Amino acid sequence: MNRIKYYVSNQVASITLDRPERRNALDDAMVDGLLTTFRQAQEDDAVRMIVLRASGDTFCAGADLKSGGVQLRDAEQPFVTLLRAMWHCPKPIVGCISGSAYGGGLGLIAACDLTVAATEAQFAFSEVRVGVVPAMISVVVIPKIGIQNAMWLFLTAERFSAERARQMGLVHQVCPRNELDAAVENLLSQLRLAGPQALRHAKELVRRVPHMSMDEAFRYTSVLIGELFSSPEALEGMRAFAEKRKPAWAL
Repeated sequence: MNRIKYYVSNQVASITLDRPERRNALDDAMVDGLLTTFRQAQEDDAVRMIVLRASGDTFCAGADLKSGGVQLRDAEQPFVTLLRAMWHCPKPIVGCISGSAYGGGLGLIAACDLTVAATEAQFAFSEVRVGVVPAMISVVVIPKIGIQNAMWLFLTAERFSAERARQMGLVHQVCPRNELDAAVENLLSQLRLAGPQALRHAKELVRRVPHMSMDEAFRYTSVLIGELFSSPEALEGMRAFAEKRKPAWAL
């Protein structure tokens, strides 16, 4: 059974977790399907943005414990490969979080670049309650919520609201569930106004600069801005600005 829905429309690849009968819990087939579709979206020149959604009332309940959870392997864990692919994907990933998320589901949310969540959603890092820890997802979660919040939530497994998630930086925007699609579409409309090359480099900027020394960061950013100012995309953007029209990519 296909557990991931995928379609492309108006420059947006929509990836949907579609296992509502199991609260979209992550088993091997789900993870493999997500990785395949993210790679497909990344390689498709018709796709400029990616939206991650879920069917049903729960966004993702985390690892499917009934399938055995995560097993020890010699090779890299597929879920790690998925999170890495999302984190480094050059195209913006928008998380449309219509329901609650736990454990690994929060890893998917943290790996998104921009995230809108329903007010009704509830979250928890519940791993310690079953004798494990949020190990792999901590790599993408801690940069979003910080050490203090991670220490509290990882140790207590306390449930928290979408609004608290926004305050911590795990999500960017919160709205009622019935306004979620409109909020996501508004966000996508803003992204369509940006140059595709500029979006890719803006995402890379946020990922790379915090891990550099000041000298390294200035060297990197000085070279980058010089290359971008002379690029065809920037020349079109500046011409469009001077001529008071939309640039070619926004038409």
